[in-house]
Amino acid sequence: MTNPIAIEISDLIDRKQNLFIGVSDQIWEYAEIRFEEFKSAELLCRTLEQEGFRVEREAAGLETAFVASFGSGAPVIAILGEFDALASLSQRSNEAAYNPVEPGANGHGCGHNLLGAGSLAAAVAVKDYIERHGISGTIRYYGCPAEESGSGKAYMARAGLFGDVDAAFCWHPAGVNAVPHMSTLANLHVHFAFRGKSAHAAAAPHLGRSALDAVELMNVGVNYLREHMIDQARIHYAVTNAGGSAPNVVQADAAVDYLIRAPKASQVLELYERVKDVARGAALMTGTTMSFRIEGGASDLIPNAALERAMQGFMQELELPLYSEDDLTFAQAIFATLSDSDKQSAAMQVGKEAASYLEKQPLARFVAPYREQLMMMPASSDVGDVSWNVPTAQCAAVTWAYATPLHAWQTVAQGQSAYAHKGMLFAGKTMACTAIAALTDGELLARAKAELAERLAGEAYVCPIPDDVQPARRSSQTAS
Repeated sequence: MTNPIAIEISDLIDRKQNLFIGVSDQIWEYAEIRFEEFKSAELLCRTLEQEGFRVEREAAGLETAFVASFGSGAPVIAILGEFDALASLSQRSNEAAYNPVEPGANGHGCGHNLLGAGSLAAAVAVKDYIERHGISGTIRYYGCPAEESGSGKAYMARAGLFGDVDAAFCWHPAGVNAVPHMSTLANLHVHFAFRGKSAHAAAAPHLGRSALDAVELMNVGVNYLREHMIDQARIHYAVTNAGGSAPNVVQADAAVDYLIRAPKASQVLELYERVKDVARGAALMTGTTMSFRIEGGASDLIPNAALERAMQGFMQELELPLYSEDDLTFAQAIFATLSDSDKQSAAMQVGKEAASYLEKQPLARFVAPYREQLMMMPASSDVGDVSWNVPTAQCAAVTWAYATPLHAWQTVAQGQSAYAHKGMLFAGKTMACTAIAALTDGELLARAKAELAERLAGEAYVCPIPDDVQPARRSSQTAS
């Protein structure tokens, strides 16, 4: 490692690594789901305040959103942090067998405890670097709630919180070290509720109107719709209210949540109208009434090669984490629990040669080469809403064994592992170095902004969440 920025940032983060690891592990313990991350958000706010940041709580009117700032004036650099968990993914840490802490409870199945703390490390390191060198500009940590289905960043973008930002950086836990040049699927999360009439299912079924029948017919209709939509689109649903548990009562109320995805927001909106028509038809067929509300939405991700190339350079410059025998033994034990289909899917993504290596040693000690060829990730992220407003780049860092699937107990089990901590700090260093480059290199920012303008081609950002929609919180027993 010869780059002076990389050397200094590595030292700054290593000096405070216990602080960042402690925050990550505590957020893992809290495991709070979307818009209910009160303890996690407050822990991050207090830590940032102790490190010298000014913190604005309840940003954009969201109870668990915040913006922490240090410095003044331009350029303004944003580091994005997430900290929400997933419902029903409880799992004991550092165990290579399914063993929930509490059956049905929440768990960090996407590694957002690591994401939030890794971004914290980056923001604090940049702050320390600014102080040391007297650099002008502002570093901000954006505390973004509810990435899982709630789309907290979209609400924050709708409120104009990224209006004066010059560049934004984020990362995600993964099984590889990489700077992907990718887009993600835009989406809408919609709640459909049906209201019918209860009746005795044996004595007077003709007097009842089943809301559950309407939900089932809607689901059947949407399943037939799949043949007539573009290949890249995705529609998923979860029945959130089946109308009760008594089979001898016609269910008067039932509800279903839908997540509609496609590469572009315009395609999502077209599908949304068709799904609403199916719901109306289900209500008509069953003699029920139907209502709906949007609960969240995310835009497609606009990549930025100028920032990505800078980030890739620093990721290759920094020293990769070293793994102990205990690290490798636990990672191998996790890998042994994965299905053949998980391993085959991962092999298709990394290639035959890398897969052969990782099957024997499932903690990747290399940085994948950067390819400026757009990849479509068949998932969604509200980072997309930030990327429509400001040049944005992300990296991925190794925090779990190769081929570990997202949103699975294995992901939760590795969330407090020593190698997850190492990957988190590596990601923090990568983001911090790139943020320093953006703060000090006006030409880099100019190229990044010009690229964003070219990719948007005059199209303006429109938040997928209507202005009159406010986030709905769910209890920890409800799937997000």
